[in-house]
Amino acid sequence: MKPLIETDQEFICDIQAPCFQMLSEEEAALIRASKTQVMFRKGENLTKQGTFASYVLFIMSGLVKQYVEGDSTHNYNLQLVQPNEFLGLSAVFGEAIYPYSATALMETQVFLIEKEALSKVVQQNGMFAYTIIKRYCEQNTRFYSVVRNLIYKQMNGHMADALLYLSSENFAGLEVTALLTRKEIADFAGISTESAVKILKSFEKEGIIALTDKIVSILHRDRLEEISKHG
Repeated sequence: MKPLIETDQEFICDIQAPCFQMLSEEEAALIRASKTQVMFRKGENLTKQGTFASYVLFIMSGLVKQYVEGDSTHNYNLQLVQPNEFLGLSAVFGEAIYPYSATALMETQVFLIEKEALSKVVQQNGMFAYTIIKRYCEQNTRFYSVVRNLIYKQMNGHMADALLYLSSENFAGLEVTALLTRKEIADFAGISTESAVKILKSFEKEGIIALTDKIVSILHRDRLEEISKHG
C-alpha cells in the first residue's frame, strides 16, 4: 500500500466520479478534507474481514476481489468491484467492522473516506443518499442471489453461474479470467479447486468453453445459461 501525495504522478486532484457531482461545494469540501489517496499493489488487502471499519473505500482505478473468508483453505468470492464503486458502505450504516475481505487483482487506486464525513453528507443530501442506498441494495441483491444459487444448484450450475458472471458485459474490454487462478474461479463457484478443474475440462470437451493458459473463453453462452438455469 502506497499513500499518494500531490507531487506523485498518479495523484488525482479532485473527485470526478458522477456520484460526487451532486454534492454542494461545502459537502464536496468535507469529502476532500476527509479522504486519503492510496495505491494498492496486486495482491494487497484493501479490507480485512473482522477488522475495525474507520473508512469507506471508493475505487478510482483497478479491479478488486471481494470475498468472505472461510477456513484456511477455502474462501467464497462475492463479486468483483470496479472503478466508481464503494467498499465498506456498511460502515456508514452502523457496522463497526468489515464483514468481508477485499484484495486488489491489479494495481488499484482508492480514496479512503472517513465514514463520519460520508455519513454526514448522506444525512444532508437526499439525492446523494439515494445513490448510496441504491448501490448498497444492489450489492445485497447480488449477495442474496449468490446464496440462493449455492443452496439450490449443483456444482455444474455453480460453475456456469461463475463463468457467466466473470464474462458479463459489466467487464467488457477486460479479460477477467486472466487475472484469476483456478482456485479463485472455484471460490466464485463455491466448490473445491479440484472439482472446478474437472468441470472446466468437461465444459471444454463439450465445446462450451475454450481454455488457453489462464484464460477461459466462452464459446456457447446459451449452453452455459441452460446449465445455469437447470443447475
